[in-house]
Amino acid sequence: MEAIILQTLNGLDKGSAYALIALGLTLIFGTLGVVNFAHGALFMIGAFCAVTLQRILSASFVTLDETRTDFLGNPMKVETPYVEAWFGPELGGSIIEWSVPLAILFSIPIMAAIGIAMERGLIKHFYKRPHADQILVTFGLAIVLQEIVKHFYGANPIPTPAPDALTGSYDFGVLLGFDPNVIIYPYWRLVYFAFAALVIGAVFAFLQFTTFGMVVRAGMADRETVGLLGINIDRRFTIMFALAACVAGLAGVMYAPINSPNYHMGMDFLVLSFVVVVVGGMGSLPGAVLAGFLLGILESFASMTQVIALIPGINQIVIYVVAIIVLLTRPRGLMGRKGVMED
Repeated sequence: MEAIILQTLNGLDKGSAYALIALGLTLIFGTLGVVNFAHGALFMIGAFCAVTLQRILSASFVTLDETRTDFLGNPMKVETPYVEAWFGPELGGSIIEWSVPLAILFSIPIMAAIGIAMERGLIKHFYKRPHADQILVTFGLAIVLQEIVKHFYGANPIPTPAPDALTGSYDFGVLLGFDPNVIIYPYWRLVYFAFAALVIGAVFAFLQFTTFGMVVRAGMADRETVGLLGINIDRRFTIMFALAACVAGLAGVMYAPINSPNYHMGMDFLVLSFVVVVVGGMGSLPGAVLAGFLLGILESFASMTQVIALIPGINQIVIYVVAIIVLLTRPRGLMGRKGVMED
């Protein structure tokens, strides 16, 4: 039972990242009909937004401390972050420590601007082109973006710690009546799951209960009719592309303490996220979220030592095996619209 609970928590953690990225992919495909292979790069850029803000807040200047000397008798050089000098050691130190959560606010305008620039500058020219052309151009864009990040940040992963208050672990064993220290799970992974649930809920509420969202959903179903009503649906779809970029960026920001950002992390998640989208159903937002969590949990259980001993390597292929089974039995995915991917 302890192993089942722990693997379920691991699955929800992985599924949160899959669901967030797949949600953005589905928003773009559902509104614009574009297969965006650059979406993983947006996840990666979000993670590096956290890195960038941490570096900005940690920027420091050097002063001489006359009360301390080195072995030659010279005053010691002390590096003081500008933030601590402006706000005081206690508040300034707290701001630096909480740089990752603060990067949420820092990343939103950046990701929205990048999303709008991508859609207006490149992707809008491929709306009516075959999906193969869309895949090629967006995949090329993803490579360009990751090479730019590699140039400025290097090829090595960059540790981006969570706040000290959230670096410990929570004892689920005591909560559920087990012995202490039986089910221990990191606080930050729980925070990531809660954050993912909040973002997913906010996106669904926006689409379901706002006039803007209702128009977008109508445009997803029948773009031409909405356009004939005098509504500038293209502008709304551009905003939805920016929203999808923000969702991917926020997923990357909060994932930075879990997996140290590196320039190829977007590609690592991209293929899995597309599998999630296909399994859930192309264009189905609930399907993307459901498949994200289900496949995350399935992958987690397939990583158990007992399962790997029984079927070696199953943890590496289980998601793809599920995708093959789903596509053979239900080509439109678990919750896909009838006719999508069934031609």
